[in-house]
Amino acid sequence: MHKPTRKRRISFLLAALLGFAISFNAVSAPKREFYQLKIYHLKDQTQENRLDTFLKNAYLPALHRAGVAKVGVFKPVEEAATTTAAPAEKLVYVFIPFKSAEQVFKVEEALTKDKQFATAGQDYLEAAFNNPVYQRIEVVLMEAFEGKPTFTAPNLKSAHAERIYELRSYEAATEKLHENKIAMFNKGEMDIFSRLGFNPVFYAQVKAGSKMPNLMYMTSFDSKAIREEKWKAFGADPAWKKMSAMPEYANNFLRADIYLLRPTDYSEI
Repeated sequence: MHKPTRKRRISFLLAALLGFAISFNAVSAPKREFYQLKIYHLKDQTQENRLDTFLKNAYLPALHRAGVAKVGVFKPVEEAATTTAAPAEKLVYVFIPFKSAEQVFKVEEALTKDKQFATAGQDYLEAAFNNPVYQRIEVVLMEAFEGKPTFTAPNLKSAHAERIYELRSYEAATEKLHENKIAMFNKGEMDIFSRLGFNPVFYAQVKAGSKMPNLMYMTSFDSKAIREEKWKAFGADPAWKKMSAMPEYANNFLRADIYLLRPTDYSEI
């Protein structure tokens, strides 16, 4: 029986180390989170007050007991009225990060068995058909991008009332173009946002929602003025100019909806 040569032994060792490294990275790499965005449509201040009470005193505490660490609650930035037209409906955005798709359903099941939740949330949960807490709810289910598999609660310094959270929704004309836009984010666009100090909260592909194919992401700023400065810097950034001019990324989104939000005083993100 021939003994392995020194060169062969080194090759075996390198192969073993490579295999270990691959296995270690597969185990240690964070899994991509799933996000649920609930958008409550409200008709008046009374409904908004009731919903705030429910979210703050019942829903968020119950989500924590069910294993959700942090929840974000946001409302649109109020602009000065310029007409006498009837005010638009009120909106409340609730962002819930989950570790997996399975956790989404496990948490829902846990809430049905939570007696504290049933008591604290009675006004919401037992509302009469002619006195509901909301007009309707939209629910969007998302999976985090590969390049940012977990959300980040930004470390902003300003008062809650000054902060701006920017939620963007990018629809594409086809599924292929939609995947192309996601690839653009993963291959450099997210890096530009981080380098320029956009304080990204999450980037995610919409898996179920009313607008498809679609992706959504959220960035955050200490003030509206800082947001405007950051976007000006982004538009002038050489890396962005180069990337956005590449023909392989042409026409990879059809419509962009932009929502400027502020966190509630009880938001945890």
